[in-house]
Amino acid sequence: GIELTESNFCQTNSFNPVATSREGIYVCGAFQGPKDIPYSVMEASAAAAKAKELLSESRGTKTREKQFPKEKDVLSEPPRIGVFVCNCGTNIGGIVDVPSVAEYARSLPGVVYVEENLFTCAQDTQDKMKEVIEKENLNRVVVAACSPRTHEPLFQETIQRAGLNKYLFEMANIRNQCSWVHSDQKDEATEKAKDLVRMAVARANLIKPIAERRIPVIQGALVVGGGVSGMRAALNLAGQGFEVHLVEATESLGGNALKLNRTWQGEDIQAALSRMVEKVEKHPLISVYKGTNVKHSGGFVGNYETVLSGGNGEFSVKHGVVILAMGGTEFKPKEYLYGDDPSVLTHLELDQAIRSSDEKVKKADTVVFIQCVGSREPQRPYCSKVCCTHTMEAALELKEMDPEKAIYVLYRDIRTYGRREELYREARGKGVIFIRYGLDHKPQVAREDGTLVVRCLDHVLGREISLRPDLVVLASGIVPGEYQEMAKIFKVPLNQDGFFMEAHAKLRPVEFATDGMFMAGLAHYPKPLEESIAQAEAAASRASVILSKQEITVEGMVSHVNELLCRGCGECEEACPFGAIAVYEAQGIKRAKVQEALCKGCGACAVACPTGAAGLYHAEDTEVMTMVEAALRD
Repeated sequence: GIELTESNFCQTNSFNPVATSREGIYVCGAFQGPKDIPYSVMEASAAAAKAKELLSESRGTKTREKQFPKEKDVLSEPPRIGVFVCNCGTNIGGIVDVPSVAEYARSLPGVVYVEENLFTCAQDTQDKMKEVIEKENLNRVVVAACSPRTHEPLFQETIQRAGLNKYLFEMANIRNQCSWVHSDQKDEATEKAKDLVRMAVARANLIKPIAERRIPVIQGALVVGGGVSGMRAALNLAGQGFEVHLVEATESLGGNALKLNRTWQGEDIQAALSRMVEKVEKHPLISVYKGTNVKHSGGFVGNYETVLSGGNGEFSVKHGVVILAMGGTEFKPKEYLYGDDPSVLTHLELDQAIRSSDEKVKKADTVVFIQCVGSREPQRPYCSKVCCTHTMEAALELKEMDPEKAIYVLYRDIRTYGRREELYREARGKGVIFIRYGLDHKPQVAREDGTLVVRCLDHVLGREISLRPDLVVLASGIVPGEYQEMAKIFKVPLNQDGFFMEAHAKLRPVEFATDGMFMAGLAHYPKPLEESIAQAEAAASRASVILSKQEITVEGMVSHVNELLCRGCGECEEACPFGAIAVYEAQGIKRAKVQEALCKGCGACAVACPTGAAGLYHAEDTEVMTMVEAALRD
């Protein structure tokens, strides 16, 4: 019962990109329209965000927390290691002689039990493993199977069910690192599998239980940027029942959308924006700080404190997550007579001129659009994504004013992707002329005898043509704002183009690598309005995963500093990519300290430390070197 487009995709509008025509039914991915993986993932989280908002009153009412038995104290016991060797069907067993590997494992120090499994990750095998641990009184477990990246949490949960600390587990990857890469060398693959098992067992003899700390969560969010993205993220979080601090550097909400007229689907942006601003300013859970800047921020996921500076001086707010949605900036070109001739405008300036019924637009008989101004050039190689569509919208709007207007589009490639292709087809049908150019023959704009002249090489005719427009409109690209200071304050990275960089381009497109930090809108990369809104709601969705918890667990495999060896040189602080370690001075003595909630266990500090004071729980020097020695052992 939901509406579809003429092409049989799901019908949505730009201001609710994942909402169908029926309340409570949401859409994401390619059914909404052709799109790539990152946008599909964003929409999936955005759809979840809308569902969360609708169901917020019942959040947590059906939740049951997984219960584990009390952990056994095995620290004083000698190692009793159980080794489980997996065939993984034929993935491992078709190459590696698994029975031989299992037999070899029985000869290794500390091993008291060995078992060969067809699929170690299967539920019945997991249940049996729990029973074996209890029956054989095992206090260390080694699984020789596939990748710990995908399966380690599963096995750790199994040993927890048997009463062991999850860190008393070690995994040997004899599939990805052995059978898959040595499929033509079965004997050698078997020997290598034995090497990997020997290394895992050697380390298992030394590993110790690690306690995981639980820290309380401040159930509020800081959203930096009061444009459409920031406001939508704030509204969704507030709709879920969380307090939001919305910070905007200027004196008005709306950002770049204040300069736009209509979406590519024809919706009135200014009317929708006014409703959004009103809703934000009246929402009881949203505190809006206009004319305010971020001065400093500290803390970690679930527990941040940020200092703001505005009309009332400096003050601080506490919050559990951060969403950066500071918008982008229109590129101001230094070519095509821009800034020197009033008849040369950018896209945004044209929208404002149309909105104000400017006479030079109404009276223009000939209009020339020049595409890719400031984009897809050596200094800015990326596509700004919105320019081609905006040109089609503007050209059609000018044709509506007067069908006799002569409109030319000088382009490098037309990128009206997905359903926007309909606009391109409509523009061509209404007589808009398209002329292609290359970087080596860019158009030239001059004023001769009081008239604008645009010269370009027509690649079809193979000759230069001259146009005498009344108006030249530059499809100016989107460039990043001044994000460097904000990146330093929140300790988040920028990419080579100057936009904020996500943790994973496809799978984590709204998250920073630092837990509790998210991004949305043009601060991430150039994108149209509906994609910015979807990403804002996706960021709110991911943020609410943290905010919905009373407390969060900090991973045990984190850095630590031996204060007796530390001399406070700061090498570890400089090496840490997550800002988890810092040097403090007390009573004239400098020492490094680790904020465990920020640490990702990468070990960079341990490598950088010249005295050996910095180390990593569950990857101590002795454990790692024991594995190296086991690998080299004949």
